[in-house]
Amino acid sequence: MISSIGDASFLNPILSQDSASSEINSFVFNGLIKYDRDLQGFVGVLAESWKVEKGSEPVITFYLRKGVLWHDGKEFTAEDVKFTYDKIMDEKTNTVRRSDYELVKTADVLDPYTFRVTYKQPFAPGLATWGMGIIPKHLLEKEDINTTQFNRRPVGTGPFRFIEWVSDEKIVVEANPKYFEGRPNLDRIIYRVIPEPSLSEMELLTQGVDYYSVFPHQLRRMKEVPFLKMYSQPTLSYTYIGYNLKNPLFQDKRVRQALTYATNREEIVQYVLYGLGTVATGPFPNHLWYANPKVKPIPYDPQKARQLLAEAGWKDTDGDGILDKDGKPFLFRLITNSGNEIRKDVGVLVQRQLREVGIDVKFELYEWSVFLKNFINAKAFDACILGWGLSPDPDDYQIWHSSQIEKGFNFISYKNPEVDFLWEEGRREYDVEKRKQIYWRIHELMAEDQPYTFLYVPLGNSALQRKFYLMEKDQTGRETLRDIKMEKAGLEYDLTKWYVPKGILLEK
Repeated sequence: MISSIGDASFLNPILSQDSASSEINSFVFNGLIKYDRDLQGFVGVLAESWKVEKGSEPVITFYLRKGVLWHDGKEFTAEDVKFTYDKIMDEKTNTVRRSDYELVKTADVLDPYTFRVTYKQPFAPGLATWGMGIIPKHLLEKEDINTTQFNRRPVGTGPFRFIEWVSDEKIVVEANPKYFEGRPNLDRIIYRVIPEPSLSEMELLTQGVDYYSVFPHQLRRMKEVPFLKMYSQPTLSYTYIGYNLKNPLFQDKRVRQALTYATNREEIVQYVLYGLGTVATGPFPNHLWYANPKVKPIPYDPQKARQLLAEAGWKDTDGDGILDKDGKPFLFRLITNSGNEIRKDVGVLVQRQLREVGIDVKFELYEWSVFLKNFINAKAFDACILGWGLSPDPDDYQIWHSSQIEKGFNFISYKNPEVDFLWEEGRREYDVEKRKQIYWRIHELMAEDQPYTFLYVPLGNSALQRKFYLMEKDQTGRETLRDIKMEKAGLEYDLTKWYVPKGILLEK
């Protein structure tokens, strides 16, 4: 059993936008390829092999596995890949994935097991985008992709088959006996929605939950439990306060800079994360090769914040302690999702810190699905606390390019022509050193713009019951057990090989 603070939204990889949906989709669906365990290259999944031809119009040819079956028994073919691409590119589809494929010139089925894609220009992240989960043509070609019941009862080619979804309670999948890499060792996975971290901790300690992403304040207690194994590593993620730039309050860069100067992010890392993270400097996690090491965090400096706000015309003219301009107080709503204790604590601290420089913040919590649908996707918010989980590739065009304001992830409506140009250049450049220079410049510009207050890059911590092992077979077919280890690609990289030996006794 896996514990999650939020429910899924769409069990369809081309529609999903949240981590809960993405995790379930990874059990049920496959892409053509995936990153290897060290995040250094790719391994084939639905594609057995592929050929990349670079040039002014690059070509990728995928040679697909034969005999792969959808969970309903129908054979997977190149027509399904073409259908998935067509659905993503269909303007009627409510997807944020379209920008990954907008440089495709042609997508062709050469035969049932060969799929070829030609690009209009060099596109460095091109191969990585085909890790997208493929959806079945035979079940969806006559359906409205946005409203079909498939989105709650998915059929994939993945290692686990969908069984049940009880909203805000659980999602159940079971082992696919005909999975092309062999039946998973685990019979089923129950994904339990438990919004309260204290309840998740109790379930873990009473062995009602097997796997859980641990909050920093829980880590020390968890480490003392003999039947739990703890895992930690730097994440491909960061947490931020995002400002709705359509709101006049936040359109002056000096105001956004002031908000960051007024936020004690070192205090957040020390007291909310218990030191398990670092202060973020911009849109890339600090430890990655494409993050600019010369960009330093904006320091906590309330006096500097007051100075910038005054320059932007914000002064306390009526002596009530709240800054005002043109007769209006500096007041806004800061929202985040309930169930995430870290974001809740961050919100309380930020509310207090901004009040010290004369800004009145109303901090509010909402259940995850409501938060996402009614506020974030609807762009009906002033500011929000959220986080991004990123790809090993630095191409965050979906999040930041101004073309992604309407139907991409750029829901704060950020726009900078130079940054737009650099995101486009980064996609066209294959040379790693030249790409690095492009993203380093993006980092500099966005640290200056402060469209977010970039808060912190967390250390990821997970707890797993010790009863789980990896079971592997050698060339002779002999089974061996070994401990599960954290891969750079994540703890679940070898999930299909997880195994619980029969008759194992747990120490309490």
